[in-house]
Amino acid sequence: MRTKQIIIDLLDLLEQYEQQSPTSNILNTTDFVGFLNTQFKHDSVKRNEISGGRDEFLTNDYTENKVETDISILVSILFRYAKMYAKKALKESNIKTVDEFSFLITLLTHREISKQELINLQIMEKTSGIEIINRLIRQEFIKQFDDEKDKRSKLLRITEAGRREIISILPRMNLVSKIVVGTLTKEEQNILTYLLRKLDHFHNDIFIHDKENELEIIVEKTKNPRS
Repeated sequence: MRTKQIIIDLLDLLEQYEQQSPTSNILNTTDFVGFLNTQFKHDSVKRNEISGGRDEFLTNDYTENKVETDISILVSILFRYAKMYAKKALKESNIKTVDEFSFLITLLTHREISKQELINLQIMEKTSGIEIINRLIRQEFIKQFDDEKDKRSKLLRITEAGRREIISILPRMNLVSKIVVGTLTKEEQNILTYLLRKLDHFHNDIFIHDKENELEIIVEKTKNPRS
């Protein structure tokens, strides 16, 4: 293939990348490279089978959409692996759960934030989020106070004790991150990051706007995603 044809192909792919990117996203070279890697077939890697082999009971819809099914299963399984490693990292910490760590690390990056905002950032139901917040308040890792602009709302801030605790556990959580990415090369990590961010954008929009809807309505977003 001559260089001119490669440039033409790249321009076509750049146009596709721009069309597929949400209008709110800033286009950049890193994401474009990630997009390029999604356009070409890679050698498949055999995964651990959870199927017992009796596929005759599966519907045509399942077998025809096996890639989509595999993705949803693998994402769930990878989360369990990550959670297992994180629990090992937190064994000697006063932070007892991955959710508590996630809440505190988010608060570490905010001067202050409302309860509902924090819960939404964690993609969590309000009841479960409030339970975690109350535990962290009892441990004196965070404190709550009135929002001067909205007296009905409470704001949260990490305490010095919470800051010390989260910083002390970061080196071990960094080890978790290294284990989770396994033997992926830097290039593969970049591709995976691009794909996961794209999925996160899609699902976060559903969480914010459509989480009360039935699955049949939500699935329409795959056909008509919001810009």
